[in-house]
Amino acid sequence: MVRFSDRSNSIRPTGVRRMFDMAGDDAVQFGLGEPDFQPPEIAIEAFTRAMREGRNKYTTTAGLPELRRKIASMWHHLVPTLDESNICITMSGTNALLDIFLATVNPGDKVMIPEPYFPLYPPDVVICGGQPSFYPCKFENGFVPTISDLEEIVDDNTVAILYNFPSNPTGGNVNEEQRDELVEFARSHDLWLISDEVYDRIVYDAPHVSFLGAGYDKMVMIQSFSKTFAMTGWRIGYLLSPDDGLMGELTKMQYYVTACSNDAMQYAVLEALEKAPEYPEEMCKEFKERRDLICERLNSIPGVSCHVPTGAFYVFPKVEAPGLSSDQLAIKLLEEGVLCSPGTAFGEAGEGHLRFAYTIGRDDISRGMDRVEKALAGLTGSSELD
Repeated sequence: MVRFSDRSNSIRPTGVRRMFDMAGDDAVQFGLGEPDFQPPEIAIEAFTRAMREGRNKYTTTAGLPELRRKIASMWHHLVPTLDESNICITMSGTNALLDIFLATVNPGDKVMIPEPYFPLYPPDVVICGGQPSFYPCKFENGFVPTISDLEEIVDDNTVAILYNFPSNPTGGNVNEEQRDELVEFARSHDLWLISDEVYDRIVYDAPHVSFLGAGYDKMVMIQSFSKTFAMTGWRIGYLLSPDDGLMGELTKMQYYVTACSNDAMQYAVLEALEKAPEYPEEMCKEFKERRDLICERLNSIPGVSCHVPTGAFYVFPKVEAPGLSSDQLAIKLLEEGVLCSPGTAFGEAGEGHLRFAYTIGRDDISRGMDRVEKALAGLTGSSELD
């Protein structure tokens, strides 16, 4: 008799990938959050050079010391005492996320997760035997949680809270006052503070506000080079914590998850950080133009309300479509040649929303918005799919 684990049976494929797999070749692709840029050319050259020089072996579990020292120095403006021991290189931010939950969550423990959420958050908690406890990030609050909502959810079994700013899927972000309130909440309940900041270099209108250096060391930051250096396929990121004890546990878990990260790739990332440090800002300028375009177009469509995000490269508009769920609406748009993600792919609180990733050129954004506008106009007054 074939038998699978309860762990595996409790997890379903994400709605984002499902929509992507359904899309035709002619669909305008607002689905996946993947920059339409290539990594810096010097990084690609360094990758090739490192492989030819024999950098094709196992590395230390924590990663290349020179790279870790470079990363630590990048955060000295917030925590001057950081050194290479506070960094662990991982195979992407998703690998980092699993390491954290493996190191901090016991069976039955609760982890507070934002909703709408990045689809990997809840399943990773479940894989580690924990229970996701969802707190609302509401449209009317700019997708930033309120302390009163958090206080209603936290209990004696809660061991950690995860914050994600800038946010995937909403593009929501925090200012310093909001950040400080969220840090104080974690401190008052003695929680591990997990801060997913993989979009920290893709911010608009104001500098990034990090949870690192906010006066609470019982925290860990998830980082990735996927979005900020257009290295999604390279699968490389890192963990950073001022807590030496936690770093020891995270590095131990990293060994048992992937042993170590790619040898040559670490040299390539170091090259990018040292010789192309402004590359993320160059991409960000283009993303800002796209953000302004897609928000203007969406907010001009009757029945659509869209916040102008201050970070990441997603919009998460509310869309009025009487009689249609977010999933049905996304399928209807796909039939009209537009791939986006239903809000419910990011939790039940996403009902009534769609996510558009503006990781395509401005001409394609305009073409896609033309189709969205036409499709929604055709749905006015309809109560079901054709």
